[in-house]
Amino acid sequence: MTQHALNQPNGAPPLALKINNLKKTYDNGFTALKGIDLNVNQGDFFALLGANGAGKSTTINMVCSLANKTSGKIEVFGHDLATERDLAKSFIGLVPQEFNFNIFEPIIEIIVNQGGYYGIPRKEAFHRAEVLLKHLDLWDKRKEKAKNLSGGMKRRLMIARALVHKPKLLILDEPTAGVDIEIRRSMWEFLSELNASGTTIILTTHYLEEAETLCHNIAILDQGEVIENTSMRELLSRLQTETFVLDLKEPMSELPQSVDFKLQMRDSNTVEVELDKSRSLNCVFDFFSQHQIGVSSMRNKSNRLEALFMQRISKRNKEEAA
Repeated sequence: MTQHALNQPNGAPPLALKINNLKKTYDNGFTALKGIDLNVNQGDFFALLGANGAGKSTTINMVCSLANKTSGKIEVFGHDLATERDLAKSFIGLVPQEFNFNIFEPIIEIIVNQGGYYGIPRKEAFHRAEVLLKHLDLWDKRKEKAKNLSGGMKRRLMIARALVHKPKLLILDEPTAGVDIEIRRSMWEFLSELNASGTTIILTTHYLEEAETLCHNIAILDQGEVIENTSMRELLSRLQTETFVLDLKEPMSELPQSVDFKLQMRDSNTVEVELDKSRSLNCVFDFFSQHQIGVSSMRNKSNRLEALFMQRISKRNKEEAA
């Protein structure tokens, strides 16, 4: 039986990433990872979250062979990173936090030269670069030196460079940090399409709305340990309340208060409603109708993951202090 078949039961395809008992202790004695286990399925869009210093970047650096592990095992599509490093690395595309390209080089050359590192013929690399730059709205800037690009363009250039060798696993470390909302949304759309086409994506981000919108499964690291590892749907189902944002037809200076739910005005035309999950939305609409308040639209507030994230970290801190 092959090693691939051993990774998953019944001959299923290997996991995109399998981490077993991964530990990292630095020379100064600080233990960044305390023996974590993680499985990322092929085709997943996976969120790896945690506060600064939780161990996210350490984990990513070891998966990408940018740092040595103290102990443990990492497999990429069934290939042991310790014994098949070059093959395992060929499956990975990394978009790091920091810009690390030659700022004096034209962006088309940055991508084509990256392809050369993976043995892609220059003509083929140029074709792939053209496709990627057009998808990421950078084709018109292809001859521009990287130093002249905006921050959002540099982020998209990093993604294009990471994809030129067509990796099966794309790792994104804070990919939308510092970019405006419009660019962030367009990047979300591109990444969703990429994932739908079969690319496995691992995302770290401090924009928890981003993780909630894009990701199917999630792990939360805290102080070098995995404290949550579940589906996004299951995690969000733990919320006892839902928050909705209502846009009013007419501006108001204040609102009547309800005994059934919590109301808070964000501005004269926007209201947040916090409702216990056991209650129906009908009680909200009945309340506004009774008070002759017109509502033009309603949507879920997209910070549910942030609330759960803070609850989980706070719970752990209290348990440790006890």
